[in-house]
Amino acid sequence: MSEFSLIARHFCRHPAAADIAISVGDDCAVVDAPIGQQIVICTDTMVANRHYPMDTPARAIGHKAVAVNLSDLSAMGATPHSITLALSLPSYDEAWVADFADGLYAICDHYGVKLIGGDTTYAPTTTISVTAMGFVPAGCAITRTGAKPDDIICVSGKIGSAAFALFEVLSGQASPLRTTLDYPEPQVALGQALHGYANSMIDISDGLGQDLGHILSGSGVGAKLYLDNIPCDDSLNQLPFAQKYQHILNGGDDYQLCFTMNQEKFAQFQADFPDLSIHAIGEITADSGVQLFEHGQAVAFDIKGFEHF
Repeated sequence: MSEFSLIARHFCRHPAAADIAISVGDDCAVVDAPIGQQIVICTDTMVANRHYPMDTPARAIGHKAVAVNLSDLSAMGATPHSITLALSLPSYDEAWVADFADGLYAICDHYGVKLIGGDTTYAPTTTISVTAMGFVPAGCAITRTGAKPDDIICVSGKIGSAAFALFEVLSGQASPLRTTLDYPEPQVALGQALHGYANSMIDISDGLGQDLGHILSGSGVGAKLYLDNIPCDDSLNQLPFAQKYQHILNGGDDYQLCFTMNQEKFAQFQADFPDLSIHAIGEITADSGVQLFEHGQAVAFDIKGFEHF
């Protein structure tokens, strides 16, 4: 099958939209930007057997390729708008590509996102790069650099499930948590709701410890983390200390949000958005470094997140 036949068969499902002047089929897409909004853009790449196990269903890969980008947009408080897709394959497998496209379009449709362009080519290893675009009110993007001493450190949901699932899969076990690894749910609504509340934010992709560290270094602050307060699946509570917190602090692939806000805003947010779950897990300090506590006692643990090389 030719490149253009592949695109026509699998990746031209979205109808025209009022704010998309030109979509799939030309040299570039053309999008009308809303007045008073800034464009927020991110890119993530997934490589077979590096970013997902080889037995991952194609539909899940399509879902995750979009989800990880929407998670980045959510971390800036952006409203997702559209994506482009660069798909490199070692061969054309009709069923695989169809299932991949189904997963991609399902999550796009769920969040009102359009596929507006991209590229397909040969590569010895399946490689998927998605670029996502969203919009945020001018000057209102939430960054990694705004954390302040005495801010409360929060996360949006359970941490460590995907890392534990991957550990079980690579150990040859069936994992009850496999869905959290294959079908992460980007925290789109929460990211948008945190405008005016959060001082800093990041999504948790490479491990809570490492990603929180980006906030700390960007903001010139430190942190106290209360490990007992970090929400996790009950199955992780059955693990020894070192293994449990290896998954929670260093594992990654959570695609939850980590953010900071002052105590007044924390209380106000809970009152204003009772249906959006947030969990306080620590506090920002003026001194650099991360102090860890469990059951009120200081503990030591080597924080080291996912490394791409």
